[in-house]
Amino acid sequence: MEPRFVPWSQPGELTVHDSKWADEACAATGCAGLLLALSLVVDACDGGLTLPAALLWISLSVALFVVLLPARVVASPGRVTVQSLWSRRTVCTDRLAAVRWPDGIEQRLVLTDTECGRAQIDVRVLLANPPLWLLLEADARTSYEQGTLRDGVRDLDRLAHRVERDTAHSVFTISGLH
Repeated sequence: MEPRFVPWSQPGELTVHDSKWADEACAATGCAGLLLALSLVVDACDGGLTLPAALLWISLSVALFVVLLPARVVASPGRVTVQSLWSRRTVCTDRLAAVRWPDGIEQRLVLTDTECGRAQIDVRVLLANPPLWLLLEADARTSYEQGTLRDGVRDLDRLAHRVERDTAHSVFTISGLH
């Protein structure tokens, strides 16, 4: 998969991003739009649409969009940026201080750098985008070799095994061996 360039990169800088983000954003927009259209039509057919009801359906559709819209993850050598609807967080991945991948339902990798930058990345984004994972892994290795990464090496190893397992499973499935 060839890295894709995005507008907020520095000139001449290799930048990769979540290749599935646009599709997921489009799906979030479609779901919210469908909810709005269906609820307005049903309400209009059921005795007339009122302004308070229309505002309620619009509010619910906007809330659904906000919930479904994923954060956009962009990586370049030495940096990962996670941009949600409300915030933009950048972490210097070549100066990581801690990496946490807590067990539990929410599968997010929490990155903290030596300058107190902090960002959370959905693990599914890393699993689905090998260029993002490779940049992060290389920078984490640099952080470890420089001695800044002291907490979370075990979590990174666990994630590396997961990426390798999922990649091998995909290869076997595509080749018909699984």
